[in-house]
Amino acid sequence: MRKTSFIVSIVVSMGIASSLMANQTLRIITWKSYTPPKLVQKFTKETGIKVEITYSNNEEMIAKLRATRGGGFDLAQPSQDRIYAVQARFKVYQPMDYSKIKTSEFIPSMLTAVKKNSKVGNKSYAVPFCYGTSGLIVNKKYAPNAKDWSALWNPKYKGKISYRLKRPTLIATAYGLGYNPFAAYSNKVKYDKIMKIVEKKLIAAKPLVMNYWANGDSLLQMVRSGEVVVAMGWDGGGWKLHKENPNIDFVVPKSGALGWIDTFAIPAKSQNVSAAYKWINFMMRPENAAYFTNQSGYGSASKGANKYLKKDIRDNFERSFTKADIDNIKWYPPVPAGLESIEGRILDHIRAAR
Repeated sequence: MRKTSFIVSIVVSMGIASSLMANQTLRIITWKSYTPPKLVQKFTKETGIKVEITYSNNEEMIAKLRATRGGGFDLAQPSQDRIYAVQARFKVYQPMDYSKIKTSEFIPSMLTAVKKNSKVGNKSYAVPFCYGTSGLIVNKKYAPNAKDWSALWNPKYKGKISYRLKRPTLIATAYGLGYNPFAAYSNKVKYDKIMKIVEKKLIAAKPLVMNYWANGDSLLQMVRSGEVVVAMGWDGGGWKLHKENPNIDFVVPKSGALGWIDTFAIPAKSQNVSAAYKWINFMMRPENAAYFTNQSGYGSASKGANKYLKKDIRDNFERSFTKADIDNIKWYPPVPAGLESIEGRILDHIRAAR
């Protein structure tokens, strides 16, 4: 009996030791640059928790979590528009316990958007981490009044306009025409009607467009050279050109920039939920969030991060965005089935039109 008890004691002790080791490790699957080494080291020093990082993207994240039914990782960072459909079908995440998060440190409009867009049933599954936007890149010397999406079809800038012929341009055009395409996502008939109006506008505008850019570097070069004075592009690209030429800048359209948000979500079989919440709160602490933005260039959903940013980066955000502009960003929601085929048809019609 003593021998058996001794063996059982060893097995139990090994199990406890294994559990304690697991509780000292946080396994994150995330995008490259989202876990700066300096912050990882700081977190481990503060908490004693080791961080194991797997770099990934939306498609790989979803595939890995589906394969394990939400196992293998303690924290994931999917884009907010990629959560609803995956969770509704595969249940790979667990509901977010917002009482364990310092929600006061988040920009309220972003937190609200992510709660809404990650909601399945009556539970939400994510909080925001970082964001980026697309709007107008404008040479203000030649296009001082280009302040909304309508500049992309303004005859004043004929031959000096450029944008991608992709779905974001369809969405932007709809907003520029006074429609709310995201609000119509739940009604295919209504969405199709809006897209047909967008199609008509962009076909009529074809003679005004220099080209439909396909490569971000080529777009920047066209604006840099003066060939293009109004373009649809990303905030970082506009700010890069502004550093070279103060006449060029990223302009937030009056009807709203388009924005993406990457989030924190906790997999269903996370083995260290406590550490996941600690990491979320740690990364959203304003000085840590600012360090992330200074390193990556991406905006943080941390409300107080701006005051800790490097001056040139802070100037970019403050020059382009007022608080009202931030609150008016049109965040991409989950895309319902069937809408991509509508958009594909519209894009084909625009390409083929003469």
